[in-house]
Amino acid sequence: MDAARIYVFAFLFGLVCSRTAWDDDFSASTPNIIIMFMDDMGWGDLGVFGQPSKETPNLDRMAADGMLFPNFYSANPLCSPSRAALLTGRLPVRNGFYTTNAHARNAYTPQEIVGGISKEEILLPEILKKKGYVSKIVGKWHLGHRPGHLPVERGFDKWFGAPNCHFGPFNSSSRPNIPVYNNSEMVGRYYEEFKIDRKTGESNLTQIYLQEGLGFISSQTLARRPFFLYWAPDATHAPVYASKRFHGKSRRGRYGDAVMELDYSVGQILDGLRTLGIHNNTFVFFSSDNGAAVMSGPMQSGSNGPFLCGKETTFEGGMREPAIAWWPGRIPSGTVSHQLGSAMDLFTTSLALAGLAAPDDRMLDGLDLRPVLFNNSLIDRPIFYYRGNEMMAVRVGAYKAHYWTWSNSWEEFNQGINFCPGEEVAGITTHTQEEHTMQPIIFHLGRDPGEKYPISVLSKEYMAVLKHIDPIVEEHRQTLVPGMPQLNMCDLAVMNWSPPGCEKLGKCLTPPKSQPWKCDWPH
Repeated sequence: MDAARIYVFAFLFGLVCSRTAWDDDFSASTPNIIIMFMDDMGWGDLGVFGQPSKETPNLDRMAADGMLFPNFYSANPLCSPSRAALLTGRLPVRNGFYTTNAHARNAYTPQEIVGGISKEEILLPEILKKKGYVSKIVGKWHLGHRPGHLPVERGFDKWFGAPNCHFGPFNSSSRPNIPVYNNSEMVGRYYEEFKIDRKTGESNLTQIYLQEGLGFISSQTLARRPFFLYWAPDATHAPVYASKRFHGKSRRGRYGDAVMELDYSVGQILDGLRTLGIHNNTFVFFSSDNGAAVMSGPMQSGSNGPFLCGKETTFEGGMREPAIAWWPGRIPSGTVSHQLGSAMDLFTTSLALAGLAAPDDRMLDGLDLRPVLFNNSLIDRPIFYYRGNEMMAVRVGAYKAHYWTWSNSWEEFNQGINFCPGEEVAGITTHTQEEHTMQPIIFHLGRDPGEKYPISVLSKEYMAVLKHIDPIVEEHRQTLVPGMPQLNMCDLAVMNWSPPGCEKLGKCLTPPKSQPWKCDWPH
């Protein structure tokens, strides 16, 4: 299968290269858009951000040729809500990707989730269709696996990947393995047709995802159609994996192998754009869905650099992400932007680049970053840190104010699950939910990026900052209209027992009787 994809790419590549470049007027109004969204990759995993092994030469080169964002954030410290925010330009509390089953709890889309992305939400590829864009997602979807929620029903024209995380292998009598889709039908399952060796960490999935991306780029270039590629590989999510070529190559262990292969893949895609002659007409953005999952241990997780804690938390390590923008000839090379950015900005910015208006019938949280990208301007804006249905913190300028703190429960912590291993800060990384709304804990992230030294509440600095931040928070709370929560109900009967296409493969399984319950979200 891999050899066939490579052959098709080479064939299309040859045809494309024999043609002239796209008409300048057409291409300028409809640039291609590629969003590379990694899974659980930390801010400190890139050489350009100081990773000492220096094993990301292609991403480092991408940064040298483009714009680096040291202050870029996900919209949530967990995968599903973060991805929903990216594609809607809206906080998860607005687009419904949260739970009200308990206060300030992270929720996502495991197999047993009943809900998915709401039909009321408008996704980026749905709007891009108005300008003739062809859209494809490669890799992890994670916005619902039931009918009505899958990518090809929500604006994407093509899809190769899976609806859920690659957890497993499972016993098919109690829990099915996750299906892998080609467009609207499954073509196999993880650990079955698509192998992941849990013992060695070997899998060829990243190479498959790379070829799917390259093939799509070539075919759309040949067809002279503007395209949107959402490239979302998941090799750095536990259980991490890498192909044989990269297995054992990293000084960082198995997780580092996965990073090296993803770095190689990014290089292949950027080089492919150059060779096809469309690099000057393609906007590429690289980032991650949340911070490194440090609770998984060093073999299965990455680095959040100097930042506190990691995935699942609203400390900096949970939501500050690696981010690079690349567009030769448009984005000045070798630039660093200190703009406070959010993954939600990619929704609004992509539409603006395509010459499309963002929806005006709903509140959007994403900004149009074109002044930042092209002029290195700075736009004043807050960053809100949400965990489930609660606004935990806000950043304004260099200051971050915590209105609620907690890492994870004492029950989990005593079982060996630690969201802040080796980084506990007294009174900050608490194991009970602590409210600070009357007297927020404030840090200066320039002087104290690790959130270890709160500013004294008796200081003039604290009073001045609080006076500036309080009205911003109050306005946000007063104007917030939460969406209908989509992540409240679970049911074993809705798991991936019989996905579309299973009958052709003889892979249909019998579901149990439906017995829905309120999902339990422990953290």
